Amino acid sequence: MVRLPRVLNPFLHWIEAKGPWAPWLFLAVFVAASLVMIWRLEAMSASGFEGTVLGTLVMPYCSGMGNLIFAYILGRDGGSGADVMGNSLVNNVTDMTLVLGLPAVIWGMKVLPPQTKKRKTGSKAYELNRLSLLLTLLAVLFFTGTVWVFGRDGKIDFNEGLVLIGLFLFWQCFHVFEVLKNNVRQGKSLDWMLPFDLALLAVCAYAIYVSTDWLVAWVGHVAQGGFIKTHLDWISGWITVLPNAVLAFYYGFRGQPETVYTSQVGDAHISIPLCIGVYTMFNTMELPHYYQLAMLLLFGSTLVHLFFVGVFGRLPRVVGALLVIAYGYFLWKGLLG
Repeated sequence: MVRLPRVLNPFLHWIEAKGPWAPWLFLAVFVAASLVMIWRLEAMSASGFEGTVLGTLVMPYCSGMGNLIFAYILGRDGGSGADVMGNSLVNNVTDMTLVLGLPAVIWGMKVLPPQTKKRKTGSKAYELNRLSLLLTLLAVLFFTGTVWVFGRDGKIDFNEGLVLIGLFLFWQCFHVFEVLKNNVRQGKSLDWMLPFDLALLAVCAYAIYVSTDWLVAWVGHVAQGGFIKTHLDWISGWITVLPNAVLAFYYGFRGQPETVYTSQVGDAHISIPLCIGVYTMFNTMELPHYYQLAMLLLFGSTLVHLFFVGVFGRLPRVVGALLVIAYGYFLWKGLLG
């Protein structure tokens, strides 16, 4: 269990004293902290982090913080590597199929809106967003392919995990320089509120850490032999994808499909390769039985997105429906197969 500062101990004990309600309260803390993170994204979007860069560089750390902390806690405590890999796979497959498919069915996902005379002025911005999105989708293929190669022997060890972390850090450095270059071109500077936003995000990240640590310990000591215990990878994957689903539906409703896309794709980069790399810093990672199926779905769904965004500039509603059906197949084979 995580050691809290003394000032937080009474709050922790107050929640634990609620008995059977304690897990739900810690889950509420997790969700609330995630939503506060998402709220501050709106402020940061006007502070030099815009469009696809916002979705690729900032959002993944907010929506994917639960996955990262889950990997760290299980690695630190000698937990199952298959659960960590399963958490990442469930998270990524859900992002690339269900969470992207449903907004496409409901609102449509037009990264490039229809050309009209009025829109010619902003057409370059839409085209730049599409090119950035295609690059992040290619990164999903590259990262997923690297993990698949490393896992062909049935495990991923320390050295392979170190490579995965290095690849992720290089990718993030690339986007940091993109932000700085864009700000120089446009004559922008980072807003004075940015340090406050980053501090608030750090507080929320700590709240997610505390709640995740408690929930993992509760599963290990209380939920012996039940569905939660035997399917920790699935349950944790669904819980940690909740903030991502909120992002997708919020920005889908707002008519910002490029941010919907990059928030999900960027979150996939947190899970694969970073979460896997973090766990292997402690232990060698074993793979779950549905590993190959999940990898095939990740490759297939990413290629689908690449084709339709690259050729048509949008994800058609019928294709979104097919992605949702593919997720249903994943649940059937992964949980019951």
